[in-house]
Amino acid sequence: MPAVTPAARRQPLGPVLTAVFSGTAAWCALGAGVPATFGAHVAVDEPQYLLSATSLAEDLDLDIGDELADERWRSYHRAELPEQTELLEDGRRISPHDPLLPAYLALPVAVGGWVGAKLALAVVAGALAAVLTWTAVRRLGVGVGLAVTTVLTFSLAPPLAVYGTQIYPELAGALAISIGFAAATGRLCRRDVAVAGVAISALPWLSVKYAPAAGALTIALLWRLWTLGHRRQLVALLGGLTISAAVFAVGHLAIYGALTPYATGDHFGGDQLAVAGTAPNPAGRSRRLIGLLVDRDFGLVAWQPSWLLGVVGLGTLARRRPTWWPAVALPLAAGWLTATFVALTMHGFWWPGRQTVVVLPLLVLTVAWAAGELGRLAPTLLKVGLAWGALTFGWLVADGTAGRTTWVVAFEESTNPLVRTIRQALPDLRSLGTVDQALFLAWIVVVVALVVIGWGGARGRSHRQPGSDGTALLSPPAPTHDPGRDTT
Repeated sequence: MPAVTPAARRQPLGPVLTAVFSGTAAWCALGAGVPATFGAHVAVDEPQYLLSATSLAEDLDLDIGDELADERWRSYHRAELPEQTELLEDGRRISPHDPLLPAYLALPVAVGGWVGAKLALAVVAGALAAVLTWTAVRRLGVGVGLAVTTVLTFSLAPPLAVYGTQIYPELAGALAISIGFAAATGRLCRRDVAVAGVAISALPWLSVKYAPAAGALTIALLWRLWTLGHRRQLVALLGGLTISAAVFAVGHLAIYGALTPYATGDHFGGDQLAVAGTAPNPAGRSRRLIGLLVDRDFGLVAWQPSWLLGVVGLGTLARRRPTWWPAVALPLAAGWLTATFVALTMHGFWWPGRQTVVVLPLLVLTVAWAAGELGRLAPTLLKVGLAWGALTFGWLVADGTAGRTTWVVAFEESTNPLVRTIRQALPDLRSLGTVDQALFLAWIVVVVALVVIGWGGARGRSHRQPGSDGTALLSPPAPTHDPGRDTT
């Protein structure tokens, strides 16, 4: 990859970021009209977030007892609403979900109801795409054209585009971890450390299941502060995160009566850990390590094959090990392992890939960087992937608008011939018959081969080629003063 000159780094990105933001937000907003299930605009956990947002907007609290009594869900959920909340001793009903997403959605819901909430999440999708583009260029030294192509390849395709209107904290979590990565790979002035600390602190408030990824990013940031000799920033970060953790604990005890929101759920039987399953099978769940990528229905590849480039990129990352690699590898591993071993199932009532969305931006950035390292073929494949992913999402919107599919039910019935074709080559991990076992083993071999290709593709290139891995930008000399049911 050619060195990125200081002049290129100073190239104004405002118009590019505006276009990426507005284009992605508008594209994702097209999915707002697709129902979650037949007969419901939103379903499963989504009504709970909307009810909590309504309560915050009208009552300034999270008690949805009056909203449930008044059946405020009727405008977006025709059937009877499944019970989720346990009646607490003080008479409150609190949804078993963390409060930061409802807080963000309170004003949009007050103004525009469920449509306002979906459009507000499309704005998050646009912001995520813009942040990733900026980070790829300014932090990783990727050319503007390649950065935009890579980001749009994934931002306009499932699952990121789908969660651009699904009322879940996944995309907000992805935005938080992207901002945290951008700050953690900067010059680590006071502002960088403060921004990273806020982003890390926000993750568990969006969902406690993001705590492992937040902790992993914290470790990567602390290590970099230590190795660069930024002792005061390190102490400040530790102090700030300690206060943040205390506020989280006190706040959750006050709201939910426990350290997690699951304490208020009616289906955990008083055991908050039951959210991960009452009899988890780690050996069986280990299939998800690959299955999250290649499962016929719930894998990422079925809907956007370009995620395989992420596997190649990880091989290149392992070989080259640029200065920022721990800030990608640690949170990505933490998020993927959480989706593998902690999540109750990967085959849930949601759009595929939900449990991985929070860390997928790190894979997008890896692809953008590695595409420049691996020669001309990778950018070409990304352009093909951009067309494929956009077509897939657009086709899903058309199917859903026509009433053939929904985001939660029957999405695998998409009439898209490309999706139908690639699904035939993927294993069904809910069945694992003889053919599926053979396909699964074959895909394990393919994934290993792609890692090897990524490793070998970086061979012979200078490990410290100026600008190729952003080291000139990312690792300045340490300043002498502060610069400012269990299935699978």
